[in-house]
Amino acid sequence: MSTSSLQLKKLWWAGPLTVLSAIVGVLIIRILAVTILHPNPAPPGLGWIFPSVLTFIFCTGAVLVFALVGRFSKNPVRVYLVISSIFLAISFLPDIAVASAPIPGAGWPYAITLMIMHVVAGFITVYMLIRLTAMERN
Repeated sequence: MSTSSLQLKKLWWAGPLTVLSAIVGVLIIRILAVTILHPNPAPPGLGWIFPSVLTFIFCTGAVLVFALVGRFSKNPVRVYLVISSIFLAISFLPDIAVASAPIPGAGWPYAITLMIMHVVAGFITVYMLIRLTAMERN
């Protein structure tokens, strides 16, 4: 997909819809994790507000990066996929660190849940931004 095959003006509605969808996806994972794992409520990552706020912040950032890449790159989809993959990998580092942290409720089930939340938010964000801004072909 080249720059001309993206309609970045669609980001005015596709961006907020993408961020909202990512928040809903993360909260669904949160509900499933709490139901299955019955975690200690001390770590904030499985609360309602903390994951919602962080998802809002990082997915809004992802929309802005998508807009910049779409504006300045000759191959925006490929470049955005590379950038988003790198940021997803980086987002796992704090989760891995928390797996062995001396925090009540921390451990691998908690860390893996956070990683799944990141993957879900990332997938929703990348898929929706590309899909909703792509020009329709005849």
